[in-house]
Amino acid sequence: MPAQKAHRQSEKRNARNMSARRATRTALSRARRAVAAADPDSEEAVRNAMSMLDVAVRKGILHKNNASRRKGRLAAALNRSRAG
Repeated sequence: MPAQKAHRQSEKRNARNMSARRATRTALSRARRAVAAADPDSEEAVRNAMSMLDVAVRKGILHKNNASRRKGRLAAALNRSRAG
């Protein structure tokens, strides 16, 4: 019996984590596209993506170093697009 309950719980957690992970990936890809296209709203998109990464870390979906690395790369790309 305990294994069945653990399995049900893991399915619920997996669904919740996948939803948050998908939202984070979508925000990241939107930010990357906006930066690549030199969109005027790219800063807003990057800020939103960074916020989503922070939420994913708080929920335990991403490791903090992983999120930090992604945020750094996004910021660097934004700065490069602004300079060039």
